[in-house]
Amino acid sequence: MMAVLERDAPALVPDAPALRMVGVAKSYGSIVAVERADVTVWPGEVLGIVGESGSGKSTLLRMMNLEEAPDSGSYHLALPAEPDRDLFALDRFEARMLRARHIGIVYQNPHQGLMMRNSSSGNVAERLVVAGERRFARLRRAAKAALSASDFPLARMDAPPIDLSGGMQQRVQLAKAIALEPALLLLDEPTTGLDVSVQALVLDTLKRLQAERAITMVLVSHDLGVIRTMADRVMVMRAGCVVEQGLTDQVFQDPQHPYTQELVHAKL
Repeated sequence: MMAVLERDAPALVPDAPALRMVGVAKSYGSIVAVERADVTVWPGEVLGIVGESGSGKSTLLRMMNLEEAPDSGSYHLALPAEPDRDLFALDRFEARMLRARHIGIVYQNPHQGLMMRNSSSGNVAERLVVAGERRFARLRRAAKAALSASDFPLARMDAPPIDLSGGMQQRVQLAKAIALEPALLLLDEPTTGLDVSVQALVLDTLKRLQAERAITMVLVSHDLGVIRTMADRVMVMRAGCVVEQGLTDQVFQDPQHPYTQELVHAKL
């Protein structure tokens, strides 16, 4: 009987993480940005990373996006074609293609992620072109679908981002990021600078997409309210080090590290 129960019981923990980084370090001269960080994110999970300015959280995110090369460490994503390959070993072209096909990112500043004078639909299609699509009808159809999924008003899909509000620009970035259903979605302060009501709408869209598509996400924010709303687990960074991590509610309700206690109590 026990053997049957064990065989039929659902797997509560996935067999392998969606993202795994081990011993990742990065310095700029004498300044240590990230000091031997270990990161694990499970499929469909939202990991929040918090910390003050200069804590290393954005540097770590850029390394996840293969924009920054580490001084040491390894990086693996659960990709069928690259099951065991260290992504830090990819050359520049390989990294660009993998990033285009499997990693989406939404930056705090839309100017980093968008061509501001091109059409919104063209911005989304550009990601598909980099990944190899050349047929105009399919580019147009896929761009429209991604913009719709991001709650972008399709009547304005040919408007350039420079003519749009900050919230709409973030939706274009999000559409571009999810157009190819990435294995990993990175969010770098995606609501900073937006009005509170617009922030709520953007977060609602992200929560819906995560629920519908089970997208694995890593969210960097200094706003603990955003992290509490979105993240399943939270990782706290200070001066390049991971000082605490755990389930979001657990960390916020009972922070163990003095720095985490300062962060949480400052927001109460």
